[in-house]
Amino acid sequence: MVNTERSAFEFLGDWSGQFIATAIHNGHDIRAEVAAELVLPDEDRVREEDPHTDEIGALVPARVVVHRSRFEVDLNRAREKAVYRSAEEAWGLEVVRDPPLDRALVAGSLEVYDAFYAALGRRLDAVAERGPFVVFDIHSYNHRRDGADAAPAPWAENPEVNVGTGSLDRDRFGSVVDAFIESLARAGTSAGPLDVRENVRFRGQQLAAWTHARYRDRGIVLALEFKKTFMDEWTGEADQARIDELARAVASTIPALREALIEVETL
Repeated sequence: MVNTERSAFEFLGDWSGQFIATAIHNGHDIRAEVAAELVLPDEDRVREEDPHTDEIGALVPARVVVHRSRFEVDLNRAREKAVYRSAEEAWGLEVVRDPPLDRALVAGSLEVYDAFYAALGRRLDAVAERGPFVVFDIHSYNHRRDGADAAPAPWAENPEVNVGTGSLDRDRFGSVVDAFIESLARAGTSAGPLDVRENVRFRGQQLAAWTHARYRDRGIVLALEFKKTFMDEWTGEADQARIDELARAVASTIPALREALIEVETL
């Protein structure tokens, strides 16, 4: 989709509390001049994006939703790697026609990157003034990469929900992580309990690292990777009932997290 009429990202909901959900890989929009350089088929691009992650976080009071595709600028990478310039930077996918991209195109994409982190910083500065806070950094991941008719990836290495805490000070905030994992696992769904595990497939990337560095004693990012059992990753067909269940499950963890934050604040 070529669309720059709407904003690259938006802030939604009530920001007077301490719980925020982000969906920074949710978007599919892209600037026309960047789209002209792409050779990656649209269906492959969608497969590597994280559709419906905005819906999974929809019941969290404050939300950040990104509409711009990660194939224009990846907000979960360090700035110097945020624009995919070669297949090596994009899981072996041939993304652009003639790498490297023109410097002016890269600069235009990095303007989105800089604007996003500047705006998010202004919002989170106000949140941090009130005390510790939790960011649900919501992503999704493919588990049927061998093909639509092939067996899914092994369960042992692919939890239903991977909680990434690689850059978090777990000595200080471990009780918050534990409260989240226990609460989300208890929430369950119509398909049974959720399999929630920490740092199995993913450990969190730039959004988590940036937040933890900027708000060292207050920011807690839970980088959540939901296995795409809520959709067909090959056709893109969504299971709306499953998405709604996951949204309710995430929101249901907030009371337990609120108690854990109170304990952290007294340390």
